[in-house]
Amino acid sequence: MVRPLDRKLFRDLWRLKGQMATIALVVAAGIAAFVTLRGTHTSIQDARSAYYERQRFADVFARLERAPRSLLSRVEQVPGVSRADGRVLEPAMVPLPEVSEPLRAQVVSVGTEELQVLNQLHLRDGRWLEPGRSDEVLLLESFAVARKIKPGDRLPLVLNGKKRDVRVAGVVMSPEYVFAITAGDISPDPDRFAVMWMADEAIAATFQMEGAFNVLSVRLQPGASERAVIDALDRLLEPFGGTGAYGIGWQPSNRAIDGELAQLRSFSTVLPVIFLMVAALLVNVVLSRLVHLQRPEIATLKALGYSDFEVGFHFFELVLVILVLGAGVGVGVGGYFGNVMVDLYAVYFKFPNLSFRFDGASASAAVVISVVAALLGAFSAVQSVVSLPPAEAMRPPAPARYRRSLVDLLGLARVVGPSLHMIVRELQRRPLRTVFSALAISVSIGLMVIGGWYYDGIRELVHTQFHQAMREDVAVAFIEARPARALSDLAHTPGVLAAEGLRAVPVRFRSGHAHRDGAIFGYPEGGELRQLRDRYARLAPLPPDGVVLTDVLAEVLRVRPGDRVEVEIHEGQRGTKQLVVSGTVDDAMGLQGHMTADALARFMGETPKVNLALLRIDPTSSETIDARLKDLPYVASVTRRADLLARFESQSASMITTMSAIILLFAATITVGVVYNNARVALSIRARDLASLRVLGFTRGEISAILLGEMGLQVLLSLPLGLVFGRWLVVGIASTVDPEQWRMPVVITDRSYAIALSVALIAAVLSALLVRRRLDKLDLIGVLKTRE
Repeated sequence: MVRPLDRKLFRDLWRLKGQMATIALVVAAGIAAFVTLRGTHTSIQDARSAYYERQRFADVFARLERAPRSLLSRVEQVPGVSRADGRVLEPAMVPLPEVSEPLRAQVVSVGTEELQVLNQLHLRDGRWLEPGRSDEVLLLESFAVARKIKPGDRLPLVLNGKKRDVRVAGVVMSPEYVFAITAGDISPDPDRFAVMWMADEAIAATFQMEGAFNVLSVRLQPGASERAVIDALDRLLEPFGGTGAYGIGWQPSNRAIDGELAQLRSFSTVLPVIFLMVAALLVNVVLSRLVHLQRPEIATLKALGYSDFEVGFHFFELVLVILVLGAGVGVGVGGYFGNVMVDLYAVYFKFPNLSFRFDGASASAAVVISVVAALLGAFSAVQSVVSLPPAEAMRPPAPARYRRSLVDLLGLARVVGPSLHMIVRELQRRPLRTVFSALAISVSIGLMVIGGWYYDGIRELVHTQFHQAMREDVAVAFIEARPARALSDLAHTPGVLAAEGLRAVPVRFRSGHAHRDGAIFGYPEGGELRQLRDRYARLAPLPPDGVVLTDVLAEVLRVRPGDRVEVEIHEGQRGTKQLVVSGTVDDAMGLQGHMTADALARFMGETPKVNLALLRIDPTSSETIDARLKDLPYVASVTRRADLLARFESQSASMITTMSAIILLFAATITVGVVYNNARVALSIRARDLASLRVLGFTRGEISAILLGEMGLQVLLSLPLGLVFGRWLVVGIASTVDPEQWRMPVVITDRSYAIALSVALIAAVLSALLVRRRLDKLDLIGVLKTRE
């Protein structure tokens, strides 16, 4: 049997269906944002944890020049070390005949499948290496898929300056190369970067590393101190050319994943809170209006014996229906967008088991938080219901106290006309509703500014890196540093218009207890093909002496211009020296120092050398130059700036488009919800006034202007607030990006501001049209038959 209060609930829901739907959509947007972002975060995190554990991924890593394998037993005696594994890792080149320039590669030694100690490979296709075969390799799956290489195919490979053919025995995934990126790149390049695993004996014979290793992986005992183990390993490996051990948090692939997870965690906290605060505001506005209109019904219910609890719970039921609708839609939409997001991340993060996992606990938490937020919004309205005595409720509400409006005080009443006068007076009567409504709309505008910033920031980063800092057409990396005169060989190659050299020295910067691994770059005097610029493309001058540090690095080391910093050199004769910090630069990526080439040569105690040749070429001679570079045994890799730019833009386009579309959709939902509900509430409350104006001769257009003019002023007030709030959000979100990896420029163009404002205005106009339809159908006789 249906209770009378339930029948009333159904009638209220039907009469308020438009408002209920818009509030439910705002709630759904908050829950969907939480489910999408938190579910994506959990999916990546769980896939990583399971994969690392299954493949026995190491906890600490180290690079060195050469150490005997007998050293591994001493490593395992270090307190806190559970297992240790030593391998050989060397650079290589893959000169595919169908590709103009040679492709970069790394070769890693590997034993039999059964004897893998740490960082175990996951075989995806084919078979393991046959014992005794020196011409077989296991190939990283990302490169195999990009180049459509299958087990059994043969590849040309340049190892230690000698070309040989190898056969692909199997295709594998590795926990070390989930995010496969080489030094100096800003995004993965699976089409041009290969990782191969060869038998221990084959690599040892090629690089004269018999019975030795140059990379170390260590797994810690439960509860062991990572810092203590790293310090012990640094002391142990120093005689063998150790470049400094580092924990899993600094392993390049894992660090990239950590950075993305940090951003997802930040987004999954900020966005849902914004939506649920707006939902609470809307619930309060609508319920307060309902209580205002239903005072006689509330009095009658109480007079007939319904308790305060029953009447109050009846209104809470209205809120719960909204929440159930919003939760159902939000969870479904969140699951859909979660799958879309995970599919995008799967392009970058190569896990064998990455798929969107619906996080029931997170979804439940989102629903519970939504319930709490909505009930808090409803609390004051329901409290007014409970505290309302029946006799008081039977009486119509006391008329509003009218005071002289701002228009009257300024003496503008005759100038602005009666319509604008009434609009201003109404807004002045309810200042809190006006302010909160404007703030809610400004939130939606701010969210849309974030979507525009993603595009603007990436474009600024691309402009700075690929058009201002990097002006060369081709960058040629050498296997090892060569005398600067080696550039003359390349400069005289037909088609080369200009050639400049760059020196890069791997180092560890240290100041007190703080240290970071990085590189020092030496720039030729008057060089034009590679220049030091900050992340906003401003040219940064280099002094004749001293080092200019990335400002983030200087902050980590706690040094300022004029201070000295210790530099551990990780190539050549090594050693530790000191440099004077001559300045800092706010560049876009990494942690490095910058010097003139002459100053760097003096610091290294060597004649000027280069390990990166920068070429400006005639496009018509591209094939001739590529053929020449393929024949040079000392060339490690060849990178074309145009290829880097195209790859970066293609990879970032899908992510930017998806994120911007999601944010735009959710933000427009807020605007529609706020504007539509405010207009409907105003129409309900002022229906008698508007009907009276119609009877007095006002046209539909004039009373529409009065009602919608209030809404329009709220929207106009929100526009500048939204732009300011959007920039504040952008600065906050930009700060969540790991600054030691890359720094997104905080650049918001007029285009992005215009798009945010346009979407907000369009959503407001659509809401106004919906309300205008109801205003046109206003029943003048029915509305005027109200009690005095």
